[in-house]
Amino acid sequence: MSPLNPPVARRVAIVAGTRVPFARADGPYATASNQEMLTAALDALVERHGLQEPGAVGEFVAGAVLKHARDFNLARETVLGSKLDPRTPAYDIQQACGTGLQAVIAAANKIALGQTESAIAGGADTASDAPLGVNDDLRRILLEARRAKSAGGRIKALARIRPTHLVPDIPRNAEPRTGLSMGEHAAVTARAWGVTREAQDELAATSHQRLAAAYERDFFRDLVVPFRGLARDQNLRPDSTAGKLAGLKPVFGLKDPAPTMTAGNSTPLTDGAAVVLLASEEWAEARGLEVLAYLTAYETAAVDFVRGDVAQGEDGLLMAPAHAVPRMLERAGLGMDDFDLVEIHEAFASQVLATLAAWEKRGLAPVDRGRLNVTGSSLATGHPFAATGARIVATLAKLLSEREGPGRGLISVCAAGGQGVTAILERP
Repeated sequence: MSPLNPPVARRVAIVAGTRVPFARADGPYATASNQEMLTAALDALVERHGLQEPGAVGEFVAGAVLKHARDFNLARETVLGSKLDPRTPAYDIQQACGTGLQAVIAAANKIALGQTESAIAGGADTASDAPLGVNDDLRRILLEARRAKSAGGRIKALARIRPTHLVPDIPRNAEPRTGLSMGEHAAVTARAWGVTREAQDELAATSHQRLAAAYERDFFRDLVVPFRGLARDQNLRPDSTAGKLAGLKPVFGLKDPAPTMTAGNSTPLTDGAAVVLLASEEWAEARGLEVLAYLTAYETAAVDFVRGDVAQGEDGLLMAPAHAVPRMLERAGLGMDDFDLVEIHEAFASQVLATLAAWEKRGLAPVDRGRLNVTGSSLATGHPFAATGARIVATLAKLLSEREGPGRGLISVCAAGGQGVTAILERP
């Protein structure tokens, strides 16, 4: 028997993207579920690009970080409630804040291998409607009552319930291994890399100013669909300046002699959803759809933020992209100067600045700030965890399509659990 010939990888096209405006937690989307927001983004993409007929899209992959039991099979349930053909296969994926980009990569791999011609990828998250867990002591009593063999046994078990058992487990933005919030971890990294308050506030203000300018020039007209009364990202503060942000009190790293991280240079809890349409070149051409850019490389990494070199900044919780990007560029034979645009997810201004410093320490050329997050990023838009990666992919693809001539863009997304997801988009 002759060996199987390995498939030849095809180029994967980014064709379009759609998202709902991102909203601050407990605001306009307070009662919107992950499925409702994801369906709104998906329906807009389907309608705008005529994807309603049977078999139009090969697969849908998406996820959420904060999931209720009702979010079981979220991607498939979203398809069934959307304008996409109900026969479209779908599955969930989750890698914390890297979920949206990882979903794009998963879909791209199948297209590259010829297993499907098109796919939609994305994610949604609601911080407003975070699941509340049953108090663990109460859960154990209820399970014991369920296992009881008699009514008397059930009554005996239930009789042990006390008022304190009725207090729910509130979700915490903390790492299970350390008990520290993401902000507290970022404060440790900021101190390790010597990131100043002034630099953080300047980066945050620039993010708001650039997002405002992008809306003013109507850049998002085909990327953002109105939802629940919002037409643009609610967190956007067009009049933000470093001077105004300097007046805010620190909220993380308060045990430090001079804490630097505030609500203004940190990303707020956010609700939202985003999706991206990917395809083979042949599929896009057959439908008369423009290819915005191509997804040409991707890399993931993880750090040991529990026992690693955290104090010196090498293994900070959000520093995995500092390891992934140099590895990806070496494999692709590229340097930082080969990129026209760089998109770094702004979980915190300090994390962006620490990442830039770490890349330079690893021998990469400094990033031209004029090429960094040119339409703003998460500090201005907000950060619905699983939606951010898809937002960035769609934004960067459109930015590359606007350029005259070839262009190349880098994506860097840090994630909880000490992980990072990175990618390269190109337009020949």
